[in-house]
Amino acid sequence: MLMYPQINPVAVQIGPLAVHWYGLTYLAAFGLFYFLGMRRLRHPPFASMRGSAAWAPRDVEDILFWGVVGVVLGGRIGYCLFYKPAYYLTHPLEVFALWQGGMSFHGGLLGVLLAMVWIAHSRKRPWLQVMDFVAPCVPTGLAAGRVGNFINGELWGRFASPDLPWAMVFPQSGSMAPRHPSQIYQFLLEGLLLFALLWLYARRPRRLGEVSAAFLVGYGVLRFVAEFFREPDDYLGLLSLGMSMGQWLCVPMVVAGALLWLWAQRQPLPQA
Repeated sequence: MLMYPQINPVAVQIGPLAVHWYGLTYLAAFGLFYFLGMRRLRHPPFASMRGSAAWAPRDVEDILFWGVVGVVLGGRIGYCLFYKPAYYLTHPLEVFALWQGGMSFHGGLLGVLLAMVWIAHSRKRPWLQVMDFVAPCVPTGLAAGRVGNFINGELWGRFASPDLPWAMVFPQSGSMAPRHPSQIYQFLLEGLLLFALLWLYARRPRRLGEVSAAFLVGYGVLRFVAEFFREPDDYLGLLSLGMSMGQWLCVPMVVAGALLWLWAQRQPLPQA
């Protein structure tokens, strides 16, 4: 068995100013998005667009700015609504206490979807074209977030067999029994694996909506699998059919992705 290394969540402290590793992982996520977004401009169909339809670095910068706004607001509001609605109804001011932690990917996704509606409207582009551009650039940010979860020693996994070579003890869980390091599983699945698959898939011309559909189905399935190894939130436990909240939130993602895929098959294939 491995022992969780008890990493100091503060990366740098200068007097009263403390820079947390978790904040740095968010910065890394945004930096990776910008780098990949600039590379994405070379992929079809974006590289071949001309005139008023042409994509430019300014588009990537604006998508990043409004995407950050959507992630932070949507992630926080989604966490409050999906995971602790009763608590935040009685403590509404704590919704703004971001420093206390608590972010939901599914809420952040909804926030980004709304932010991209604004981008599409302001640029006079199809909303799904914007989402197809964004989707392959997202998983590396998810991977960075899971690194932050591991450093913080949070979102640990369910109990594992002591014979599992990478089983890990998280003392902060209140138990010295070995657990799955589910943060690492999610880093590998919904982070690196999803990025590799989407990036390769999106490099070739795809119908409008196909890349977005692949992201929804891919993330939904991989997150659903990872949730089998992640300890459910103690204030929720397992819900209907023995599924966690994370798994239930993935179900509409997969359904929406499948429906979008079927719709996309009726769209024309763009020229390379």
